Amino acid sequence: MNNYIIIAGVNGTGKSSLRGVLEGQNVLLGHIIDADVIAKENNFDNIKAGKKAIDEINYCLENNISFTQETTLAGHRTIRTIKQARKQGYYITMYYVGLNSMEESVERIANRVRKGGHNIPTDDVKRRFEKRITSLGEVIPLCDEVIFYDNENGFVKVAEIKNNKFQYSNGYKPDWIVKYKDTLDL
Repeated sequence: MNNYIIIAGVNGTGKSSLRGVLEGQNVLLGHIIDADVIAKENNFDNIKAGKKAIDEINYCLENNISFTQETTLAGHRTIRTIKQARKQGYYITMYYVGLNSMEESVERIANRVRKGGHNIPTDDVKRRFEKRITSLGEVIPLCDEVIFYDNENGFVKVAEIKNNKFQYSNGYKPDWIVKYKDTLDL
């Protein structure tokens, strides 16, 4: 069975770092589609990078290749990709990484920029942070499993959804996951 793995979270939460953690745990990620790397390779032309990322996703789907995509879940593209992958028999796993505050995301982005990385406008981060619960609610029902990580002080697995059942993973319950749990119909 092919896998479509989604590594999701608001900008600055640590999606790329979580990918490294998953690789260290020998999670098979397949072909990795990283829009940030693609943008860097294309002089930070986000439109061109976005089109190339979509081309890579389509190539994977057309050729039944397992793949991983990092996303903020801000648009509808991920939902369309999940629906197509599901039609083709892919197993859909989402790893979601969260933080308790938008300010922490913004500070992490500023730190990344100081180190030569790419910037994200604060207004975009704010909009995505405010819509994160709604975005999650739209995507989760389409996934076979969802694993939640908190990244306040290093990656801590805090919950998962399997077989439509939400379960905390340990005693650590950051505010953002408790708020999300309260919105579930599971």
